[in-house]
Amino acid sequence: MKNIAIIPARGGSKRIPRKNIKNFLGKPIIAYSIESAIQSKLFDEIMVSTDDEEIAEVAKKYGASVPFMRSKENADDFASTMDVLHEVVTSYKKELNKEFDYVCCIYATAPLIQVEQLKKGLELLLKEHLASVYPIVPFSYPIWRGVKINELGHTEMIWKEFINSRSQDLEKVFHDAGQWYWYNPLRVTNSLITTETSSIILSEEEVQDIDTEIDWKLAEMKYELLQNFK
Repeated sequence: MKNIAIIPARGGSKRIPRKNIKNFLGKPIIAYSIESAIQSKLFDEIMVSTDDEEIAEVAKKYGASVPFMRSKENADDFASTMDVLHEVVTSYKKELNKEFDYVCCIYATAPLIQVEQLKKGLELLLKEHLASVYPIVPFSYPIWRGVKINELGHTEMIWKEFINSRSQDLEKVFHDAGQWYWYNPLRVTNSLITTETSSIILSEEEVQDIDTEIDWKLAEMKYELLQNFK
């Protein structure tokens, strides 16, 4: 069984400039993703897909390989994660004559990744013969109690049938933790989420979307909190 970790990290981040190599508690944030992959000992290859020479050098410094640069076509704002992954898998086969049984996409800005969760993800993928596995986290408040602003500027509930429901009685809903995706490349072609997908449930402390400077600070706080409880 051969596994590859693919870490997408293009250079053109908009909301946080140079986001993928921005300093996070003493080292580039991408280093945490690379180091988690290395520490897991799950991968025959750990590579970074990038169009940026500086990111490539940082990636190699922390132990990843960059056997080829990402194409311009898949480095713009419109390329999907699946486009990038497909390009990498195809390039390994055509240029390096290498194929992999399982692929793990690990995001470059996911410093809260826990190695044990990566291992659990692969174990679940294999045990249940799934197409893909990824981590999810529950919404902190029931979405069924969500409201919207209508055309009159008034506030109204989206799902009015739950107006008198207690929050603890409502079905729990989850969202993507935005950290990693294990998948079988023979069974996943268009989307990482299929009818044969399952998930590992994470806690709120293990997850932080990073789109703003405040998000960045929150991620640093959560990282230090998790380290203190290890």
